[in-house]
Amino acid sequence: MKEMLHWLDKRVQLTPESLAVETVSGEVITYRELREKAQDFAGKIKVHYSKKLTGQVAILAENSLDMVVAILGCTYLDCPLVLLNTKLSKKEWQYQVEDADVSLVICDSIYEEAVAEVTSDKVAVVCTSEIEKLSVVKTQFKTHIELSDVATLMYTSGTTGKAKAVEQSFENHWWSAISSALNLGIDTKDKWLVSLPLYHISGLSSLFKSLIYGMPILLMEKFDATFVHNAIMTKEVSIISVVSLTCKRLLEELGDDNYPSTFRCMLLGGGPAPLSLLEEAKEKQVPIFQTYGMTETCSQISTLAPTDAMDKIGSAGKPLFPAELEIRGKDGVLEPLTVGEIVVKGPMVALGYHNNSIATKESFRSNWLYTGDLGYVDNDGFLYVVDRRKDLIVSGGENVYPAEIENILLTHPLIKEAGVTGVPDEKWGSVPVAFVVSSQAINKKELEKFCKEKLATFKTPKDFCFVEALPRNATNKLVRHRLQELYLER
Repeated sequence: MKEMLHWLDKRVQLTPESLAVETVSGEVITYRELREKAQDFAGKIKVHYSKKLTGQVAILAENSLDMVVAILGCTYLDCPLVLLNTKLSKKEWQYQVEDADVSLVICDSIYEEAVAEVTSDKVAVVCTSEIEKLSVVKTQFKTHIELSDVATLMYTSGTTGKAKAVEQSFENHWWSAISSALNLGIDTKDKWLVSLPLYHISGLSSLFKSLIYGMPILLMEKFDATFVHNAIMTKEVSIISVVSLTCKRLLEELGDDNYPSTFRCMLLGGGPAPLSLLEEAKEKQVPIFQTYGMTETCSQISTLAPTDAMDKIGSAGKPLFPAELEIRGKDGVLEPLTVGEIVVKGPMVALGYHNNSIATKESFRSNWLYTGDLGYVDNDGFLYVVDRRKDLIVSGGENVYPAEIENILLTHPLIKEAGVTGVPDEKWGSVPVAFVVSSQAINKKELEKFCKEKLATFKTPKDFCFVEALPRNATNKLVRHRLQELYLER
């Protein structure tokens, strides 16, 4: 077994009085104070809820210092931590609690009643404020982390069926942090602004990086473009993770201004980014580094290096050290510039899916993860992500990529957001339709003409739906399958 000193204990050994977490409300906490709170929290759970530690512990909470304490406190207990998405329905919480063998749910008070309604008597539900009131009892904690142990269970979006619980080991999280550092480097003045949920891999990975790097995080409950902009400009934030929508909003906030030299990295993930957005960022000299990763890879596994950011615009870079990446088709590895399935390998790739051997065997084969994403590598080995395989539209035998159509739509001066999905068609099997958020009314015929000038006829949307907002998940990623449902419900 490979082990190392608990990450929080080691960080306290090295920099006990350094800032660990800062919140929007002005709360600040050092690593020494954070360990004390985390161990107090763990002690209360271990002593007062010992009979409920027969299974996993789940956390259902919004970003806060209390959630940070709860997450790190649970790493001192001998059970994996299940991170539940606050945006899900009660039925989805029920399914995940049962599927992950959860025996104790720790939640914000606003969720306590709802969770209690859908969990069995075998599951204890307790809110963080109740735990705060419990007496502190001195007890023994594990001092070392077994790297092969499952650290967290995190559910995938479940857009093609039941959500799957990804088993992420401490080793997966460790190598995710180290690989990122080997690519982006570590600066002693780094501060990572975390606006993505801690129950999402992008948010959680930033928390673990904080311990491993000794890097403070500025924690937000949710994304707010004005606050993030001001934080970059005045609070010496150096790194932030974004998706296309939040990146676009930040560029709007920036206007004709420039970010200070302290801001060195905007990690852009969450799927293919519109070329128009990347060109705008380049023009404004915003340090965007496209990245590719997923829950199963414990965050990024391929990222554009700083030295290539301006020359390989649109690329998600090369696989991080020591990861590997291939593009495969039915007959094996494909030649450069050929679209196929992105397949990855490395120590940051998760162990598999909890209680789902069939899905594990399907996606994890001979140490390779078959991602279900489509992309290609250029002649220099740089990855370009095209789309999700499940979002691919096959129309009359032709492959249609929704992201390509969305990119074209977003070049229209009146369109703020665009989402494309496929719907059944008697003649062609499936045809693309577009959902559009616009600043003012647009004639459908004019929009069709706009697309036909830039796209093949079979790629041009057969209908346009004008909406006030597109369906998005907790990280502001477009949920395309919901578009199809909305269209068919009309």
